[in-house]
Amino acid sequence: MKNLSMLALLFCISFGALAQSADISPQRKQAIDSLALEKVRDLSKYISIIGDKETAYSEANRVMDRAEELFAPDSEMGVSSLSTEEITYYKVREYFQRLMALNYDKVKIDWYDIHYISDLEQQPDGKYVGVVTVYQRFEGTSEDGLTYKDTTKKDITIYVEKKKTQIAGRTIEFWDVMLGDIRVTETSA
Repeated sequence: MKNLSMLALLFCISFGALAQSADISPQRKQAIDSLALEKVRDLSKYISIIGDKETAYSEANRVMDRAEELFAPDSEMGVSSLSTEEITYYKVREYFQRLMALNYDKVKIDWYDIHYISDLEQQPDGKYVGVVTVYQRFEGTSEDGLTYKDTTKKDITIYVEKKKTQIAGRTIEFWDVMLGDIRVTETSA
């Protein structure tokens, strides 16, 4: 009976904490969703710039720095190919460096059909996690005219958490969105 009472007490405390921390209004959630999708679109632009063989090395490095700021620490990005079923994951910076060094004379990368596939769910630590899916069309052409093309479906983990900052001596709370791991779910011609 004592264990049952303790379990009931823990449930009430947990439920109360969940109810208190579930403080994202529908309007705020819409703003957070928009910010998350904007960050994914920014990443899409950055990947295009980094992969473009006409981008100067110094500019590509500057864009890599900006792109890295979009991610939570230790995030990884998946890479796939039509020639193998293996998916390889790289830390974000290494992924960008490998993208810049691809052995093609021309690289074109487009992201499309960007949308949420899971709603934000609160985690025990108070953060919210969701998943955005994108399709990436990759085309690499070598100087001898050979072209490699594929389309990859990728799932991007989105982290949302409340943060605080000091502005003019006042503490301001705000919701921040960070990108997490990018998982390859499908690769096709």
